[in-house]
Amino acid sequence: MHSADCAAHSCCYLKLAAITYIVNYVSRTISVLNDFPAKLLAETHQLFNRLVTMLNNAIALLNAWFPPTEVHAHCDGPCGVYDPSAARITAEAVLSMTKKILALEEPADAAGKVAYANTLSRYIAIKEEQAQKTKDDLLILWTDYFKPVHLESYPDLHDTFWKAAKLCSACKVEVSQQHAEELMAAVEKIHGIFWATKGREVTWYTAS
Repeated sequence: MHSADCAAHSCCYLKLAAITYIVNYVSRTISVLNDFPAKLLAETHQLFNRLVTMLNNAIALLNAWFPPTEVHAHCDGPCGVYDPSAARITAEAVLSMTKKILALEEPADAAGKVAYANTLSRYIAIKEEQAQKTKDDLLILWTDYFKPVHLESYPDLHDTFWKAAKLCSACKVEVSQQHAEELMAAVEKIHGIFWATKGREVTWYTAS
């Protein structure tokens, strides 16, 4: 087991042990206080509130010592919420940034070169980020939404998604308007397939 895994397991164990101890202590305290006369109910309530505060503080302290790892993912629960529109938006951004990069002209003066380099680097960063987001959204649709039964109606489904994912990679490493336009066409095809499987006609459109 890796050291990171050991630390994670130790963190979980410490949190669980602390919570278990405090909960047991609270339970024992309440059990004893339940036998007290009614005039002590107010004191019992105050003590319980203090114990709850102590529990919250202990959990907050453990979280500060062993912060949980942040992860990002589409849920694997049966939410059924899928839509290729997210891939359309990001693919369109890839095409837009590609066109902007190709249209940039490097000036001759020093100040202009600095501004050019700054703008170019920003365009490239956005293009690569949006290409990766497109790929992520397509892979979610491919692996989570589509099922073997869909292959009966769309036997080229896997090939369509595979080529679209490869185009996302190509758009990240290249400045090719042709590949960016091919990516948009691939996403449009997936859009049509997706909504057809739901028996709905949803018009394909672009923002620009």
